[in-house]
Amino acid sequence: MVVSSVDLLIVGGGINGAGIAADAAGRGLSVLLCEKSDLGGATSSASTKLIHGGLRYLEYYEFRLVRESLAEREVLLRAAPHIVWPLRFRLPYQPGQRPAWMIRAGLFLYDHLGKRVTLPASKAIRFDHDSPLVPQLRKGFEYSDCWVDDARLVVLNAMQARQHGADIRTRTACTALKTSTDEHGQVGWQATLTDGETGAQQQVFARGVVNAAGPWVSHLGRTLQPDAPPEPVRLVKGSHIVVPRLYDGDEAYMLQHDDGRVIFVIPYENEFSLIGTTEQDFSADPSGVRISAEEIAYLLAIVNQYFRKRLSEQDVRHHFSGVRPLLDEEVENASKVSRDYTLELNMSPAPLLTVYGGKITTYRRLAEAVMHKLAPLFPDMAGDWTSKATLPGGDFATHKALSEQLASDYPWLVPALRERWVKQYGRLVHDLLNGVADMAGLGKEIGPGLYAREVDYLSDQEWARTADDVLWRRTKLGLWFDDAARATLEDYLRARAARSS
Repeated sequence: MVVSSVDLLIVGGGINGAGIAADAAGRGLSVLLCEKSDLGGATSSASTKLIHGGLRYLEYYEFRLVRESLAEREVLLRAAPHIVWPLRFRLPYQPGQRPAWMIRAGLFLYDHLGKRVTLPASKAIRFDHDSPLVPQLRKGFEYSDCWVDDARLVVLNAMQARQHGADIRTRTACTALKTSTDEHGQVGWQATLTDGETGAQQQVFARGVVNAAGPWVSHLGRTLQPDAPPEPVRLVKGSHIVVPRLYDGDEAYMLQHDDGRVIFVIPYENEFSLIGTTEQDFSADPSGVRISAEEIAYLLAIVNQYFRKRLSEQDVRHHFSGVRPLLDEEVENASKVSRDYTLELNMSPAPLLTVYGGKITTYRRLAEAVMHKLAPLFPDMAGDWTSKATLPGGDFATHKALSEQLASDYPWLVPALRERWVKQYGRLVHDLLNGVADMAGLGKEIGPGLYAREVDYLSDQEWARTADDVLWRRTKLGLWFDDAARATLEDYLRARAARSS
């Protein structure tokens, strides 16, 4: 029996699904998003954590994608200043790779293809004896892009969707889909939603369905609609490693590899450097993706080619891998497969829109494009709105101003905690600290820098259920947690779940 009805059912809680849910709910549609694991639990939390135009995409003549991406940098800087901020990139020049004139031409296009308001222009630079690079590297270039906490971007979009009335369900899979009609004779979908923890099932009627399952998009499409197989998807694995900080300074580096690829080295969580990414075709289950020894060696080799400080496998403190679903263009090199997105709307037997590809930078524009395609189905929905909206917690001027305000409002809050919370929650810190009068009010310190109050907030407001949800997606505190601290967190979450059941 159908127990609820919605305008739009979105399957998949990565950045595309969460962005579509927020956009649709803000237009006045009733929305239900289901995610079989955690929000941003796969590809969307395993990116290089950049909001960028994609300088190397210019080589493949993807001017529309680059232009759109460059424009989105400014939109997201304004919408989410707590989790998106400017980052200056240095590109060392080595003879024998891309010629200098090509790099200069590419950077000129990069500066002028999109609307650049707050970010400084590119320029040529010279590296002096204080540079962290090997001595023979003297010439280079500098340009601007942005950093983003990718997993938190997903969560904030889900929170924005919820603010507009959307129903967000994690650990809930769409396990069956069949055509049906509602009480008004409207043709749509009857979906079976299955709770991954209890096994309980619910039937939901949806006027339209969006398949935003990321690397599972084709598998889900074949499962739910075996008579209408989706487009083939090429899965490309990207892996990253985290090492102790390679150099002082806030700039990132873009390194050209002999194979034509580029590798980023990015300041990460104050004490570390993030290095990535690799690109390999992948054919196994995306849920089991892991970095290989060959990928670690590949990343270490290029860093050791450029930097004075030498790295070995023993320096790798953390690693993560993700699988990007790209439309199969039958090109041999995975690096050359387009990062652009494709939307396929099938109206028969009922509206089903499938999302292929995409990159985190353009998720908002993708969501708008989805709603434009669905507009004939929902003629009364409101118009575009997200380009001027602020994501939850982002309604403040600068990090410095917000930190000073919090220091005044909560003088007892230790500075390290205040600074981390500014960059994770923005003005939502006030919600987290509502009713708390001193450090004791934060409850037990479960592990380094993590108090019971924050865990409760993440569980109550941000759908966190497991230790990984807390330590790697809502925060990055897993970098400092040992096995004992992790076990303490797991015990706390189990006891909390038992009390609420």
